[in-house]
Parts: sequence; structure tokens; C-alpha cells
Amino acid sequence: MNSPPISYRQVLYLAIPIILANLTQPLMSAVDTAVAGHLPGAQHLAGVALGSLLLNLIFWVFGFLRMGTTGVVAQYFGAGKADSVLLTVARGVLIASVTGLLILLLQRPLIDSGLALLGASQEASDQARLYANGRVWSAPLALINYVILGWLLGCQRVRIALAIQILINVVNLLTVFGFVYGLDWGVRGIGRATAVADFSGAAVGAWLLWRSYRSQITTMRWIEVFEPTALRRLILINSHIFIRTACLLATTTWFTHLGAKQGDALLAANAILLTFLSFTSYGLDGFAHAAETLSGAAVGQRKPAQLARVIRICLVWGLAGSLLYMVVYSLAGMSLIGLLTNQPDIAELASQYLLWAVLAPLVSMPAYLYDGVFIGATRTRPLMLIMLGCSAVFFTLSLTLLPLWGNHGLWLAFLAFNGLRGASLALALRPAIYRPLIMTATSKKRAQT
Repeated sequence: MNSPPISYRQVLYLAIPIILANLTQPLMSAVDTAVAGHLPGAQHLAGVALGSLLLNLIFWVFGFLRMGTTGVVAQYFGAGKADSVLLTVARGVLIASVTGLLILLLQRPLIDSGLALLGASQEASDQARLYANGRVWSAPLALINYVILGWLLGCQRVRIALAIQILINVVNLLTVFGFVYGLDWGVRGIGRATAVADFSGAAVGAWLLWRSYRSQITTMRWIEVFEPTALRRLILINSHIFIRTACLLATTTWFTHLGAKQGDALLAANAILLTFLSFTSYGLDGFAHAAETLSGAAVGQRKPAQLARVIRICLVWGLAGSLLYMVVYSLAGMSLIGLLTNQPDIAELASQYLLWAVLAPLVSMPAYLYDGVFIGATRTRPLMLIMLGCSAVFFTLSLTLLPLWGNHGLWLAFLAFNGLRGASLALALRPAIYRPLIMTATSKKRAQT
């Protein structure tokens, strides 16, 4: 039976809840940044920037739990294999639980070594340690949240994903004000508030899983979770995404490290502009996640023409979204900076580099979108190799341009990194995805005749 072609409205209908859900993610960081930015002294804002970056790095290096789950689930969902969807989620939750417990056991060396590598001042590092010590206890449930989000996106249940993300941010907003201003816990309270928000999201996600699969869970043979072929496939996909994500996080860490070397004020200014980039990436990732989900379904159904249409429509919407971001940042950038800090020296520094936040959406959009396509198609090896190459270029450019043009050179290197990622993935699209899919679809058609 032939399904109707994907329409522009259908992609937008899927993408808008994902965009809204994604935009709630940097809202947590924005709230944390705004609260810290109104505490006296640059070290509080710099400390929260460092602490949140460090915990995000530690957690998001396991982002394959979200991305790998979405890609595999989307293909099983497209092929109508509900039992395989449940088994994939069960494997992801198991991996997330074990990994989260390991983070808790190793939290002290992870935090101490991470802050040492970031290279900020002693005052900023002390504040970052307070934040990290408060937030790290949510590690197992934060990682389980990745799996739950991946499952919901893969099954195109985007409105439920949005509802959970809104809940997490409402809890974070309420608790951060209560902990900082009510209990006077300072930066430590900001970290604890984020941990409480992660707990709330995981609790609701666990309830949804049980409600959706209660009968299957009670009758499932748990030995099937460890079925060798499926487990090997998931581990291989996740290992590629792990390396890809580690490279991406390494570039962000290196960017922050080079900014920290220029002083706490510049570190804080860069943190504000990185908040802009967080809103950009999470917003445009809505179309990337739509591409991820729909590409996975097209690959699961063995429909190369549908895959091509998905990519084309998502690119059009991604371009429109990136231009909208550029207009907003151009017209309201200074006002947004003022919302994030009331310290004139930091705001002035951030305004000097605002141009890069304005250009970032257009330059970075193709990289975000094609990431989603490759993950949805589970063609993760070329994705990993391209990220390795682009990261090497970024490290070289940053060391070359920083001495020449200072922080402007650092931002130029960062945008060049994202632009190169998008161009490289576009060139790899046909040999890595289309050609194997067309060959598989042709073989299937011959077998049917």
C-alpha cells in the first residue's frame, strides 16, 4: 500500500512541537544564567557557565542514548515493528541507568579534572564546583530522559515530548528561585534546581512507558533485550554517535577554554552569546529532528523518493527558520543581552561579538539538518568520520586565528567548523544514504516480482 507523499504542512506540524520542546532546553540554561548574572560579581555567572557546560558535556557525551534511540525506533516505527521499538527502548534505559550510576561513582574526579581542563580562574572554578556538586546527582535520570525523548520522537509523539519538556522547565523555574532567593543556596541552589527538574521529567517518562507498554512489559522475555544481532547493531550505532558527539563537545570545550584564558569577563560574555547559539541550535534542531524521524521512517519503508522529499522540505523550513533567527538577533540582540546580565562591562563585551551570533543560524543550519538525516538513516559511520575531520580543522583554525584577531578569530573558527560540517555531509549524502537505499529498494522490488 502506497502512503501519501510528505507535505510541507506535515513536516511543519511535526516540527513545531519539537521546536517548542527543544527551545525549553536552553530555557533552563537561560534561567540559570539570568539568576547568576544578577548575583554580585562576574565569578557567579562565569561559575554557572562553567558548571553547566561541564555537566552538559558529561551528560551529552552520552547523547547517543537520544539520537541512537530515535534513529532505530523511527525505522522500526516506519516498518510497523512495535515489539522491536519496546526492546530498543529497554536496551537504552539499561545502558542509561548503568552509565548514570558510573557518573555518580566517579563524580569527584570527573568534576575536578573537567574544571582543570576548562582553565578558568580559581573564583569561577569554585562557583562551578558548587553548581556541579548540586546537579550531578540527577545523572541516571537525566540520561534516561534522553532515551525517553528519543522514543517519543522516533514514534512521532512530539506533543507528549513537548509536554514533558515544559514540565521540566516549569519545575526548574520554580525551584531555582526558591533555592536561590528563598533558601539562599546561591550557585549550589541553581545546580540542585536543575537536578530536581531532571527527576520530574524522568518520573513522568517512566509512567508513560508503563502506560504505553504495560502488557508487553509484563510478558516480555528480558533475555531478548540482549539478543546479539540487535544489541551489536545498537552498540555500533551508538559508538559512532558517541565519537561524533565527543568531537562536538570537545570543540565547545576548547572554545570555552580559549575564552576563559582571556579573562572571566570575556568568558561570561561568550557564555551569553553561547546561550543565543543554544536557542538557535535547539530551535533549528526541530527541523533536524523532524528530518531524523521522517528519514528513519522512509528508510524503514525502503522509500528513497520519500527520503529525498523529506530532506528538501526540511531544508526549506530550516532556511526560513535561520533567517528568522538572524532578524530577531539583529533587532533585539542588545535587549536579550540585557536580560541575561545587568553588569555593564559584560554586556558591552557581549555586544562587541554579537555579529557572530547573528550569522550563526544561517551558517550552521545545514549541519544541524544533515546530522538528523544521517542519524535517522542510521548511517552513523560517515557522520563520525566527517565530524573527526571538521573538528581537526576547528582546532587548527582556532589556534591560528586567535592570535591574529583575538575573540573575533575564535568565533570565526567556530562558525567555519559548523559550515564545513554542513557542506561535507551534503556531499556524502548520495553515496552514504541514497545509493544503498536505492539498491535495497530495487532488490526488494525484484524479489516481489
